[in-house]
Amino acid sequence: MKKQRNRASKAVRRSVLRRYVTVSMLILVLGLGWAVWWLNAPMRMSQPLIDLQINKGASARAIAQQVQQSGVDVAPSLLFYWFKISGKSRKIHAGSYELEAGLTPVLLLKKLVNGDVAMRSVTLIEGWTIGQVRAALRHAPQLIPSSQGMTNAELMQALGLPGVHPEGQFFPDTYHYAKGSTDLALLAQAQQAMTQQLAAAWAARSPSASANHPNEALILASIIEKETGLGADRAMVSAVFNNRLRLGMRLQTDPTVIYGIGPKFDGNLKKVHLLTDTPYNSYTRVGLPPTPIAMPSKAALHAALHPAPSKALYFVAKGDGSSQFSETLTGHNRAVRQYILAK
Repeated sequence: MKKQRNRASKAVRRSVLRRYVTVSMLILVLGLGWAVWWLNAPMRMSQPLIDLQINKGASARAIAQQVQQSGVDVAPSLLFYWFKISGKSRKIHAGSYELEAGLTPVLLLKKLVNGDVAMRSVTLIEGWTIGQVRAALRHAPQLIPSSQGMTNAELMQALGLPGVHPEGQFFPDTYHYAKGSTDLALLAQAQQAMTQQLAAAWAARSPSASANHPNEALILASIIEKETGLGADRAMVSAVFNNRLRLGMRLQTDPTVIYGIGPKFDGNLKKVHLLTDTPYNSYTRVGLPPTPIAMPSKAALHAALHPAPSKALYFVAKGDGSSQFSETLTGHNRAVRQYILAK
């Protein structure tokens, strides 16, 4: 009887154990299934697009709380455990993020680990002055205006270029930046881009170029940028200015005069302006002006250092964006009568 009771007792224990294991396995399977579902289920959001700012050095727990506080309907504790279990909690990047509808915990972590911060862009146009550049940056979306209130001299000091005139020092291009970046960081990028472009152009310069220094090439390129209405004419415009510089002739180019007048210029260039001397008046002074007068493009930099093989010393706008080039004053006067006075 005793043996029978022992066997029955063991059978009961085995049965209970089997049930316990079965229930435990079921709970585990259900738990894993729920976890997989939760990790891949879109999180509800208070609005279609949510801004999330993660500060440098923030802990995984703090980040999980920030996600919930920003407007994502998610339990911070669950999100925190997911960050930790993934083994990637220390790989999350600081920055400004945009969370869109449909985002799951898996996709959220991937976004944060990849540093997929919200990006914006601003385009700096060739031929713009530093004033126009700074105005564009002031209106660029979600770009922190750190330089607002700075003079141009203070701006260049902040960029590590004390004493450098800012005109022409920034390369015209479309720049992409993380939301919440500063205008100083973008300008530093644009300045480095111009340094690289100018160095490359200078290294490949033609022997026929009159510039004796990269800065002279930059100044000449800025004038070519302002004087050229048709891209195909750049090399010929460059030839005229290079020839005049080589001969010691005055450049006599209106854009330099206008730049010298400054904000007072009302759009109407008069004879008195051409006769009034300023450091930028190329009708009263020989040689290049002291600084660039605008941002030159890559094409203008190339043209300044690769003038067309021509003896032209004059050009006049034909009215369709192109120019008529002449080697003699007689030919130039004839072109003026044809394209300017006849109108």
